[in-house]
Amino acid sequence: MTKVLIYGGSGATGAALARLLVAAGHNVHLTGRSESRLAAVAAEVGTSYTVADVMDETSFARVSAEIDHPLSGLVYAVGSITLRQLAHLSARAMADDFHLNALGAALAVQAALPALKAAEGGASVVLFSSVAVGQGFANHASISMAKGAVEGLTRALAAELAPHIRVNAIAPSLTETPLAEPLTADARMAAGIAQLHALQRLGRPDDLAEIAAFLISARSGWISGQVLGVDGGRSRLRSRG
Repeated sequence: MTKVLIYGGSGATGAALARLLVAAGHNVHLTGRSESRLAAVAAEVGTSYTVADVMDETSFARVSAEIDHPLSGLVYAVGSITLRQLAHLSARAMADDFHLNALGAALAVQAALPALKAAEGGASVVLFSSVAVGQGFANHASISMAKGAVEGLTRALAAELAPHIRVNAIAPSLTETPLAEPLTADARMAAGIAQLHALQRLGRPDDLAEIAAFLISARSGWISGQVLGVDGGRSRLRSRG
């Protein structure tokens, strides 16, 4: 049976992806910081889980030790939204963004390598970047820097781990998740941001989960080293507004 490990399994995107993968017949293992939210998602979809904080570097080996099957997939659906002017960013805040988004992704893959290499027929890794890497947005210095590192990591690992392990990333624009609530809770602000997208709406967790599920599946078997924009056209198109 195939098994997929999802970091960030208690988040909106990770939970949406777990539902899709379980429905498609995958065995899924979730990780996340919040035991209550993680347990609720695991109970809903019928998966195993491990409570783990990706800011704790020892957690990755512990998670990998609990995986009892070769891994056909690993998804690092972990992120942050730090919006501050450079003048107001501390070194600690920038280091935390880098650790959470980029270093954590690298350590998650590193710890899972034996299980990924053991997967019959190959394995797939999916990481998460941001539209803010390809577009210059004010007040995004910290998160753009961290997610830019994720894109570099994606390409480096795709080359290093080929042909047995494919590595791709998803670069979303603003998505309606609890993480984004400071920007989406105000209806007028959310509507204004939506109008900056050619498709005139914000993203939804299922938008990202559907692409992640595709990248995990054998249907994407000739795709590796790519960063896919799932962003309502934000990175390439001018809005009518």
